[in-house]
Amino acid sequence: MKKPNHYDFFNIRRQSVAVPHFEYVNIPVRYNIEQSISKWITTNLKGRFYIGKSVLVNNHGDIDTVLKIGFEDHKECSYFTLACPHLKYN
Repeated sequence: MKKPNHYDFFNIRRQSVAVPHFEYVNIPVRYNIEQSISKWITTNLKGRFYIGKSVLVNNHGDIDTVLKIGFEDHKECSYFTLACPHLKYN
């Protein structure tokens, strides 16, 4: 039996706004990647997180749409970048 998470209980785990104190990772947008990553984070991590689309200017001056993923706990951000299988197949 899994221990209940208080963020899930109060439905405040996934943030709707990118807050400045989170640690962020940007990845290219692919089909259905947002739902897959959200499900992986909910299953494997415990802290609060943010997922949303963002616009960035790349090194060549072009505008790119990326998926911005943020974590309140910096350790969870490191674990996510190392362990998430959705990031390995770019």
